[in-house]
Amino acid sequence: MESILRKLDFQEEEFGAGIGSWMTCEGPVLASVSPVNGKRIGKIRCAGLNDYEVVINSATEAFVNWKRVPAPKRGDIVRQIGMALRRYKQELGALISLEVGKIRAEGEGEVQEMIDIADFAVGQSRMLYGLSMHSERPEHRMYEQWHPLGPVGVITSFNFPVAVWSWNALISLIAGNTVVWKPSSKAPLSAIATMKIVWKVLMENNLPNGILNLVIGKRDDVGEALVNDSRVPLISATGSTGMGKHVAKTVAKRLGKTILELGGNNAIIVTPNADLEMATRAIVFGAVGTTGQRCTTTRRVIVHQDVYSALTDALITAYQQVEIGNPLKEGVLMGPLIDREAADVMQTALKKAKEQGGRILYGGEVLAGGVFDTGTYVTPCICEVSADASIVSEETFAPILYMICYKTLDEAIFYHNAVPQGLSSAIFTNNLREAEIFLSHLGSDCGMANVNIGTSGAEIGGAFGGEKDTGGGRESGSDAWKAYMRRQTCTINWSHELPLAQGIQFGPK
Repeated sequence: MESILRKLDFQEEEFGAGIGSWMTCEGPVLASVSPVNGKRIGKIRCAGLNDYEVVINSATEAFVNWKRVPAPKRGDIVRQIGMALRRYKQELGALISLEVGKIRAEGEGEVQEMIDIADFAVGQSRMLYGLSMHSERPEHRMYEQWHPLGPVGVITSFNFPVAVWSWNALISLIAGNTVVWKPSSKAPLSAIATMKIVWKVLMENNLPNGILNLVIGKRDDVGEALVNDSRVPLISATGSTGMGKHVAKTVAKRLGKTILELGGNNAIIVTPNADLEMATRAIVFGAVGTTGQRCTTTRRVIVHQDVYSALTDALITAYQQVEIGNPLKEGVLMGPLIDREAADVMQTALKKAKEQGGRILYGGEVLAGGVFDTGTYVTPCICEVSADASIVSEETFAPILYMICYKTLDEAIFYHNAVPQGLSSAIFTNNLREAEIFLSHLGSDCGMANVNIGTSGAEIGGAFGGEKDTGGGRESGSDAWKAYMRRQTCTINWSHELPLAQGIQFGPK
């Protein structure tokens, strides 16, 4: 651990606010404790309200100059950021594993997501396209164009402590915006390490402070200030549905914009025509990966009665082979939950499931003894429930997989869509008609729908996000860049007349 922190240039006490260089903060000390071993990794002097004001003023001032930089030049800065992240992939990935409990492969995979979105953003910087439209008025031209928006606030969760920031920040940068990042207080060091890396790029290019900013602090001190701040036209927030509703309501009061990535309660439908071996592998990765703490985690399997027993037996066999332990250890497939509270929440959910007629088929225990004395390690759980059990509609951020039996595809799709969340979804089938129904307007109501692929592992090239209680936001690829810019419709009259639209005549005859 000491070696990792040394390579990432950590000090005994870090500050929780920066504008391209670190500020001396006035807030309380926050300890970052690893769920892996219960030991403190580092401590951070948090930002207070006065520190926040310095940060937002810096972001506002920097925007004036940053938006003047041509978009392809902004893209080149992002290219250099991607190159810098490549050099620190192993160290930063290991820190993510230490701080949030992901296995090393997933920690490094998260850094790779930042690298990939940097590459994507570089190309996008030359493709901020508008449309040309035909005017109904003679000798007129109409078109639309996109302009920088302003300082963008990015609020991230612990489960993807740096990747989600990059989806927003790097697209925001090429769009001409500055960024204020408020990371989760459960993963502050990953954010600090990322800023240390990217700020060097800005300094090497003689860019002013305030382009990429960080503020770590309590919700009441800095979180509420950020979402209430009219100087921040867009807030992108990732977290619980409850948090998202609060952010949406607060930002809406000042007529600001939001991108919300909230709860997921993702299901996989397995039909009699599925490749069960492939489905089993996808389900295990989707349900067990990141210890069930992804927004895209597979939480429900809706399986046809004819293959229910075979799939359940295969999953139990696979779960028995999942090695649990230190996520930095070779061969470990599942690390700890983020903290003891998460383990308690998991136990409460399983108690509810049993009270509602559910039956635990495998796992669900909090492990103890030796390396497991942190109270954060659990065994992944497979639980048989009825489709109408209320617990099925709740998102528990833990490795609980609910098995639900169905008879007809219409019934399966009804069960699938019956929950409040609508992020990611999948169907396993080799039947073309079943696949097309699932992808049609009669099928999945989620923002992402897959065939013979699990619910996790979305690529950055596609827009990421969901519907209903998931918030409706879109980040990363496709045309998600438009959310970070303001649209302007332009009309040019190159005639000597002044015709009005809709054929209106105004004035004396």
